[in-house]
Amino acid sequence: MQRGSVTTPFGRRPMTLALVKGQQAATEIKVGKTVEKWKVFRDASEARERLGLHDRSLTLLDALLTFYPENELRQDAQLIVFPSNAQLTLRAHGITGATMRRHLAVLVDSGLIIRRDSANGKRYSRKDDQGAIESAYGFDLSPLLARSEELAAMAQEVAAARAAFRRRKEALTICRRDVRKLISAAMEEGAGGDWQGVEAVYVSIVSRIPRLPTLEDVTARLEEMELLREEVLNRLELQAKTQITSTNDVQNERHKQNSKPESSNELELRSEDRKEAAPDDKAMRLTEPLKSFPLAIVLKACPQISDYGPGGTIGSWRDLMSAAVVVRSMLAVSPSAYQNACEVMGQENAAVAMACILERANVINSAGGYLRDLTRRTARGEFSLGPMVMALLNVGSSDRARAG
Repeated sequence: MQRGSVTTPFGRRPMTLALVKGQQAATEIKVGKTVEKWKVFRDASEARERLGLHDRSLTLLDALLTFYPENELRQDAQLIVFPSNAQLTLRAHGITGATMRRHLAVLVDSGLIIRRDSANGKRYSRKDDQGAIESAYGFDLSPLLARSEELAAMAQEVAAARAAFRRRKEALTICRRDVRKLISAAMEEGAGGDWQGVEAVYVSIVSRIPRLPTLEDVTARLEEMELLREEVLNRLELQAKTQITSTNDVQNERHKQNSKPESSNELELRSEDRKEAAPDDKAMRLTEPLKSFPLAIVLKACPQISDYGPGGTIGSWRDLMSAAVVVRSMLAVSPSAYQNACEVMGQENAAVAMACILERANVINSAGGYLRDLTRRTARGEFSLGPMVMALLNVGSSDRARAG
């Protein structure tokens, strides 16, 4: 193998420190090292995006390798090929001269080949008396041999990332299908709950999937969609248990009435007693409020509220309501304003409203006045928490994207 000192390009092509480093690395090949040239080419093709290569660059590299007569690149062999532009154009499937020069520069900059230019810039070889090549000027393929392990590892990483992307994309597709059909079933069969709000969350997640997503994009949307699916299933399971409990209570009541016949006066008295003991609709709304959004989505849209939960975390709606009480006091919201919000919105929705207000506290002059305004608008049917939560969720996603 011909090894000389660092060579500079012919003509106006500049020399860079990166080229110096690449040429020095190409001279430090382990003695006796060999590698199958087409395996190295396949590895470089697999890792082309990380190397900054285009399809034409690979076509040109393929053509250069065909000018090397042996199947293996060896440390002790002559690894410089010196085809003419006409020969190279022919083997590169008719590539134009300008395109060829541009992609040869790409191969040099990516560290896969080295230019070994003669004094006049021509490519040729000089042979000794026995016909063996004594010196050659052209394109040195030794970086492919020197970097063979690096290129193989790079190709494996790219293949693993592609497989992970495919798995996550399939998982996202299935999860989207599950959530979409579960929401449709709940809405069509009249299941209780704010399914319009849940659907808005679903639509927002789907709308943030780019047309050409990366692995990070798919992973982030999959996490959100899985949280939403879990919350939908929890809602449906809770409703199913509530229906079973209600049915059993009715059956038990009927059984008691049938097994213990009583006089009409006693029945009337018991009926009045039950009426007095039963909570009114307002009290039921306070003790069993309707969750407008999945808790996981609320916490993702309003991450600051978690700092005020028990132990600095929030794991349930009860934790969120406890944190909201702490935030209410911190933001100087009067107890009456918060109590009124709980009566109109429900305790959990009021807690969500406080979490949103905390997230925007830097732009809200009076948290108490803002909450009273939201309460009045809710009572008139003019306000829904959905747009506020979704706006904060989108702002958080944009901030994380810029930070990344």
